[in-house]
Amino acid sequence: MALRSFTSPATFAKTHKQIQPNKPLPLFSISFSSAKCHAYAIKNPTASLKAKPNFQLEDVIESQQFDRDLLNGIFEVAQEMEAIEKDVSSPGSNMLKGYLMATLFYEPSTRTRLSFESAMKRLGGEVLTTENAREFSSAAKGETLEDTIRTVEGYSDIIVLRHFESGAARRAAATAKIPVINAGDGPGQHPTQALLDVYTIKREIGRLDGIKLGLVGDLANGRTVRSLAYLIAMYPAIKIYFVSPDVVKMKDDIKDYLTKSGVEWEESSDLLEVASMCDVVYQTRIQKERFGERIDLYEAARGKYIVDKKVLEVMQKHAVVMHPLPRLDEITVEVDDDPRAAYFRQAKNGLYIRMALLKLLLLGW
Repeated sequence: MALRSFTSPATFAKTHKQIQPNKPLPLFSISFSSAKCHAYAIKNPTASLKAKPNFQLEDVIESQQFDRDLLNGIFEVAQEMEAIEKDVSSPGSNMLKGYLMATLFYEPSTRTRLSFESAMKRLGGEVLTTENAREFSSAAKGETLEDTIRTVEGYSDIIVLRHFESGAARRAAATAKIPVINAGDGPGQHPTQALLDVYTIKREIGRLDGIKLGLVGDLANGRTVRSLAYLIAMYPAIKIYFVSPDVVKMKDDIKDYLTKSGVEWEESSDLLEVASMCDVVYQTRIQKERFGERIDLYEAARGKYIVDKKVLEVMQKHAVVMHPLPRLDEITVEVDDDPRAAYFRQAKNGLYIRMALLKLLLLGW
């Protein structure tokens, strides 16, 4: 596996199942003239797919493995997947027929697990799944992650892994001979969420260069905001505002990375001021499960920064509110009806991004 990373240029040997001669890769085109309000088509004048005909995406482990050309290519394929999802009679809806995806989730999930399973089925593939693998798999008997991966790869063509330990996905990818997708590894990273987040920003705002992004909530434990920070740093003239309670401030490794990447960032305690300046307000919940027995710290952090009508009143008309979900009370339900509330559109975009990744990992470009 050749994993392009700013932090770990390690390489691994991996043999993947290739597309069969009797499974020709169809070509698709899509017009976004009928796109819903508040959505922009993604255009790629550099034709990155043609520029990288031999590039093989082998695993999805961390945001740092991507570059802008690769992101553009993935986003183009995601547009194709949207067309397939809307037309069940499309020949592309069977492109993964005969392939099996195993989902191994050691932590709870709704959107990520179901969107991956939906993505596989909408492309004609099948799913082997285990929910709450931490308790209801051989892990409860003491089996190592590596042994589980070696076993499961014998039953499937691709593994989607969510784990409670940071770095677990990298261990799994180093072990497996089939593609591995990181669906979240503890407080580490959630790269497919970051991909769909950047895709959503592009669709909603119409650009990525020069974005002002407010990251709000649990920034210390939130793998989504960490992965998004890594990914959005690839674009020029980005400004990031960190708004969080003291106990869950963004960690120094992300701040140092942004500084080295030339990304301007600032910490603030004034959500209204930040919301008035940003193109995107990215809210996150305070993650109770990361506090262990320190419930006092959780209660001190919870509810300090809430997106409500007061925040909407100061936001710019083109700006949007995003959230990786699930939410508790950090976005009030009265925000849902505002056209700038993008979080459910954001969740739907996860289907298209994950369809694209499954296609690219199993069939190539």
